[in-house]
Amino acid sequence: RISYVRQQGKGHVVRSMFQKIDADYYIMADGDATYPAEAAPKLLKPLQEEDADMVVGDRLSGTYGTENKRKFHHFGNLLVCRLIGVLFHQKITDVMSGYRAFNRKFVKSCPILSNGFEIETELTLHALDKRMSLVEVPIIYRDRPAGSFSKLNTYSDGFRVLKTIFRLFKDYRPLLFFTSLGIFLLLGALMSFLPVFCEY
Repeated sequence: RISYVRQQGKGHVVRSMFQKIDADYYIMADGDATYPAEAAPKLLKPLQEEDADMVVGDRLSGTYGTENKRKFHHFGNLLVCRLIGVLFHQKITDVMSGYRAFNRKFVKSCPILSNGFEIETELTLHALDKRMSLVEVPIIYRDRPAGSFSKLNTYSDGFRVLKTIFRLFKDYRPLLFFTSLGIFLLLGALMSFLPVFCEY
């Protein structure tokens, strides 16, 4: 069944599908032929065995490094993974993967706010914040077919992803966020005050 969404943006599409589709299990995949359909049973298995609420197709443990021609995407993915690791104390291998499977509990509890390609980051942070079980399954990644072009802009969409992380960090961990911000501002004020103190 094909369903049309008026608003452009991946986040709008995923939000609409989560609202409209009623199922026990869900699989999300980008329509660019880079994710293998034959890996779907591997993504479903942890859900069916109740070992996970969300399963992520991990490209970085497989062929992504050799198949992906946009190296800044790989670097950006690693940067976001490290940042999430620092902020949420959770090791994530491939936060930007568009190949994911969910159970009903995850889908019906996830209030999607993102409009674009930062949706994967929001899905990951929702799982971490709500203490839902997240499992990563290595998959084979294929490069895009000839004549196919990515809509993802490395810099503008990368900035939106980072902005989403800090926005959700503020919402999910307000005490830590504002304490860290307060300490940073206090240190800045002390550094500005020291030369005056030393002189007088």
